[in-house]
Amino acid sequence: MNTTIYPGSPYPLGATWDGEGVNFALYAENATGVDLCLFKTKEDPVENIKIRLKERSHHVWHVYVPDVEPGQLYGYRVYGPYEPENGHRFNPNKLLIDPYAKAIAGTIQWHDSLFGYKLGDPAADLSFSEEDSAPYIPKSVVIDPNFDWGDDKAPKISYHRSIIYETHVKGFTQLHPDIPEDIRGTYAALAHPATIQYLKDLGITSIELMPVHHFVRDSYLADKGLTNFWGYNTIGFFAPDVRYSGSGVLGEQVTEFKGMVKELHKAGIEVILDVVYNHTAEGNQLGPTLSFKGIDNASYYRLVEDNKRYYMDYTGTGNTLNAQMPDVLRLIMDSLRYWILEMHVDGFRFDLASTLARELHEVDRLGSFFDIIHQDPVISQVKLIAEPWDIGEGGYQVGKFPPGWAEWNGKYRDCLRDYWRGADSMLGEFAERFTGSSDLYKDDYRSPTASINFITAHDGFTLHDLVSYNEKHNEANGEDNNDGESHNRSWNCGAEGPTDDKEIIALRNRQKRNFLTSLFLSQGVPMLVAGDELGRTQQGNNNAYCQDNEISWLNWAEADQELLSFTRKLIHFRKKHPVFRRRRWFNGQPIKGIGLEDIAWFLPEGTEMPDESWSHDFAKSLAIFLNGKGIRTMGPKGEVIQDDSFYVIFNAHYEPLNFVLPSSRYGEEWIKVLDTSENLVDDEGERHKAGEAVKVESRSVVLLKQPLKK
Repeated sequence: MNTTIYPGSPYPLGATWDGEGVNFALYAENATGVDLCLFKTKEDPVENIKIRLKERSHHVWHVYVPDVEPGQLYGYRVYGPYEPENGHRFNPNKLLIDPYAKAIAGTIQWHDSLFGYKLGDPAADLSFSEEDSAPYIPKSVVIDPNFDWGDDKAPKISYHRSIIYETHVKGFTQLHPDIPEDIRGTYAALAHPATIQYLKDLGITSIELMPVHHFVRDSYLADKGLTNFWGYNTIGFFAPDVRYSGSGVLGEQVTEFKGMVKELHKAGIEVILDVVYNHTAEGNQLGPTLSFKGIDNASYYRLVEDNKRYYMDYTGTGNTLNAQMPDVLRLIMDSLRYWILEMHVDGFRFDLASTLARELHEVDRLGSFFDIIHQDPVISQVKLIAEPWDIGEGGYQVGKFPPGWAEWNGKYRDCLRDYWRGADSMLGEFAERFTGSSDLYKDDYRSPTASINFITAHDGFTLHDLVSYNEKHNEANGEDNNDGESHNRSWNCGAEGPTDDKEIIALRNRQKRNFLTSLFLSQGVPMLVAGDELGRTQQGNNNAYCQDNEISWLNWAEADQELLSFTRKLIHFRKKHPVFRRRRWFNGQPIKGIGLEDIAWFLPEGTEMPDESWSHDFAKSLAIFLNGKGIRTMGPKGEVIQDDSFYVIFNAHYEPLNFVLPSSRYGEEWIKVLDTSENLVDDEGERHKAGEAVKVESRSVVLLKQPLKK
């Protein structure tokens, strides 16, 4: 290869191939020198060419190397002071991953040389390691960005029409019998016709992929023979993780990911990425030096002001990215734009999003991170979903993110779990959660679709385990069952774990249907966790982050086909009826020309709910009238939207109750279309007259329909 070099350009950052060579650019404000190291193969223990970067513009080191082609492996060695007490951890003995690498060839092989200090030295991280880490760290890859997208278009599904499906690339496909074995667990497997047909049949509009940014398997897990299955340990914010590539490691993973997005888009399915911009895989002062820490530790991380040897940790992982720094903020924004413009993804779910809002120690919802996103013409136009909490003081920020953001509604999850397990909970809060959580979002000019409603998520019990276990059972994680949340708001229905008791099994199945029905009839955006519709169990493990095995993988062979059928019908029922997916709030006022409210609340006696009933923590039963003529929004072409009217009956009591239907003012005749005690979802069930008593079984939901009269 010709080693002639040119000055190059400070922009764009990363390695950019132009057909004749590659421009390399690296931000390292406090560095005193940078070497670009080129490798022939990913197995090479040392670089075959080392190029000293002599050009520096605005803290960016850069060089242009002619004749370098896609597939070229590279890394950096960065020079500067090794002064941990001042926040500097430069060590040129450590080969570093490019923060802007578009692909990373392989995974870390844990070795003492990956640490900037001498492991076991009494001075700990104040010591200095001279071991070369190059043989053990994966190399960055120059990629060919060209891809035939054809006529690919973003589905652009509005929030109120969205059904989000949280899933894992490998977990969903690893055991799928209709996917060829050689591609199971890969991006290609998610693009397989069997996967896409399943998602379409289920009614999913958007898949939310657990982290696919290149991540690190923690050393302490590797020592125990475990792995970081979830992937919340990012080291490459631009690189699709190589573990999910079935086609290669030298850039093929990028092409495979793009192919997956293209196929899902053809089916009208959006791709949302769960992203982790709050921390990296380098841990605290005792963590490894893999990339950011060795490039410019004092710039990339939030350090303790009076002793910069230590890291501020709002994430529970050892460090926090410093989104206050303009160049770190640029890294995040460049990454987001890259995934939208080059990889064609449709949105993001931000892990521990409160961390990104922290200006100093407090969470500032109008911080620079949100200001920049709000004005960005690319990022502001995709789905932006916050996990609105972190572990720091004041980190629980549900309902406090800016307009334009949706949020995982943890209060919805907690309230619905309490309601169906029979815990003391106010009917007033249940009503708020069912109708979109106006107490959280309405005063900030947000709509019901700001609420991402969920009963379960990857973190915690599966739906099956939620109704099968009172306690967590995380022994397989190797932490003596001390990890994971202890307060799960779960109920085992009378036996802990697997049982042969038919009554308990029947109750558990009914409870699953109750949760799913509540979820898909609630205002807001429903999120279903992959496998909940199949009865998937993690055997009581509520923190399966390190279980890359049958505990986490979907077991297609043992799928609960009855539950799957019920869920499919339920999802398609929601999609058919706009009254359950409103874009605007209920206002409880009479509708002009009709005289009926858009929503009304009833006691089992058929009378309207008095104000004092909302504060009763013992009340477990209520009925809700939803007026199909009270939607008050227009369709995409300005058409009036009207729907059937519905009467939803919730009975969380342990005994059956008779619910008297309201007067004929609300409807002369009602048709039962759903009953969780009977596993029923049917447009034409039994009929009931106004004022008639309808028996509702214990712990069940009944839905009645009043057909729209046009």
